[in-house]
Amino acid sequence: MRRLIAAGPASLEITLRRSARARRFSLRVSQLDGQVTLTLPTGAPEAEALQFARSKADWIAAAQARSTPPQRPGFGTALPFEGAALTITPAPVRAPQIAAGALLVPADPTRLGLRLAAFLRLAARQRLTAACARHCAALGRAHRRITLRDARSRWGSCAPDGSLMFSWRLILAPPEVLDYVAAHEVAHLAEMNHSPAFWAVVARLCPGYAAPRAWLKRHGHGLHAYRFGD
Repeated sequence: MRRLIAAGPASLEITLRRSARARRFSLRVSQLDGQVTLTLPTGAPEAEALQFARSKADWIAAAQARSTPPQRPGFGTALPFEGAALTITPAPVRAPQIAAGALLVPADPTRLGLRLAAFLRLAARQRLTAACARHCAALGRAHRRITLRDARSRWGSCAPDGSLMFSWRLILAPPEVLDYVAAHEVAHLAEMNHSPAFWAVVARLCPGYAAPRAWLKRHGHGLHAYRFGD
């Protein structure tokens, strides 16, 4: 549910989210679009939560100012693919393909976004399917279906039935980042938690996982800046 509150000289729209696991008020500002979410314990008074948000107006404004502006890839601009910047180049090709540091795309600007998104999703599915198969073989477990989404709040998830979900935007990140996320979710097939035992499984599947995990925390929000639709 959304609320409009007075925050200094301006009004601020926030989304309230109640959580049985929350023990205190917490604010999150999306680095994708600046949307503010206020999480509060199930039984906490809404009035107190809104007052808490008002008291943090300066912090919210600063966080929103740092939000990543949207980027719409076009011919001649760069698009990250597996961590490398590729120049989007019109060419006499039937489907997008990579050649000599360029991403060659049919020269029709009206369908450019759709073609790029389809290309990225297919590549993400191929890489993630292979990574999950490799990690499952090492773990001695099997996953069920793999679903790709454009999730904002998480890069992957593992359902109790063994189904895996990933953000297709992982294909924009360096390969070791995608591999770490695949290992992370496959590890949940053995440990459906974030206990020391879970992290031990992640370390076994993906030695040195701390570096790609840190990369994702530092740069992951930038992957959401790219817009491929209208």
